[in-house]
Amino acid sequence: MKKLLGLLMVLALALPASADVLNNVELKGEIQTIASGVKHNRANLYNQDVNNRVLAGLSAELVEDVKANVLFQYTNIWDGDMNGDNINAYEARIRLSEANVVLSNLFDCFEATIGRQFYGDENSAVMYIGPNHYNGEMNFAPSLDAVKVTYSDDAKALTLIAGKLSDRADLLDDDISVTGSLFGADFHMNLSEALTAQVYGYDVAHTQVWDTSVTPWTLLAEDEEFRHMGFWGAKVAFNPEAFLFSAEYARNFNGRSLFKESHKNGYMVKADAAMNVEAATVRGTFLYANGNFFAMGNYTPGLLVGHYLGGDIWDYSEGGIRMFNVGFDYNLTTTWALALDGYIFQDRTAKTTETYEADLNVKYTHNEYVQLFAGVGYAKYGNDATSDFNKAALGAEDIKGQLGMLINF
Repeated sequence: MKKLLGLLMVLALALPASADVLNNVELKGEIQTIASGVKHNRANLYNQDVNNRVLAGLSAELVEDVKANVLFQYTNIWDGDMNGDNINAYEARIRLSEANVVLSNLFDCFEATIGRQFYGDENSAVMYIGPNHYNGEMNFAPSLDAVKVTYSDDAKALTLIAGKLSDRADLLDDDISVTGSLFGADFHMNLSEALTAQVYGYDVAHTQVWDTSVTPWTLLAEDEEFRHMGFWGAKVAFNPEAFLFSAEYARNFNGRSLFKESHKNGYMVKADAAMNVEAATVRGTFLYANGNFFAMGNYTPGLLVGHYLGGDIWDYSEGGIRMFNVGFDYNLTTTWALALDGYIFQDRTAKTTETYEADLNVKYTHNEYVQLFAGVGYAKYGNDATSDFNKAALGAEDIKGQLGMLINF
């Protein structure tokens, strides 16, 4: 705690030294609180508590074209264990999530972000490192120590990133974490007003394998099989005024050399379609992947199945996943909106009994900063003997409800 207080004192003493800096300091962050409960929960898969996450920090323009960002993260579960404890116990829950500088107009055409940062699109199925929302099963927001350089104009954008990746557990099993250096490139291009294309590639290099079942973690090996591990892919989206269609394909590589593949490499196909009719939107998604596909996205389809698996929906079954989703969104008023979704989950080859899920979500927008939301979901799990997820549930039924609040500032 002394180090944290010392840092805050340095900032407080340094800022008044320049009136320009002081005038350009902004407080930023968010507060998300989600309460969830499950009736039955026979497999003991889901949280039944209140998760709270606070992100708070400062953003300041130091000099022209140089901006600094600092963001702290505090997470906790309302279990009463911290009641009456001293401040050191709370300090252990505080993490530094962002600490970077942003250089704009670099060489008149680039923007560079240097330091700890979030990265990616929260809706991406393959790459996102940052805070998630509306998910009571996931609370901690990971970040990345990296250098990111972006070139963009009205027609195209190219992003290159290189950094250190950590806290990426469960790549191998529950007690194993894989860490390493992340390198990536992402290129977007507007082919027309309604048609866009994207190609990307990411590699986790010099991979280390850690045993997380002990504290501190123990380095098990420099794993040669995962010397390079990553994915490449492409996405096209057609989005005229009232219609959207997108298709994405991604494929893994791993081995001692870059882009090395074998017949066991993972792959994914994802297609989305939506049509807007006044205040309503009808949409659908198809997802198909084999059982060993690896990505780092934030695709969480469904209040139950998707939320439990987090961004690793590919772990639904050892045989992969085949998913169909049909959804309906409706804006009741300018402040009230609802969404109704139906899902069918199955292994990739469709040889097992389907898991069915139906969800209803409601959001109330109090103002531009505050939103309240609620959801209820029902799942009937299929009997998939090859799925770790379905082995636990094995034909059970769960009903989940959640209430939440999201404040942005």
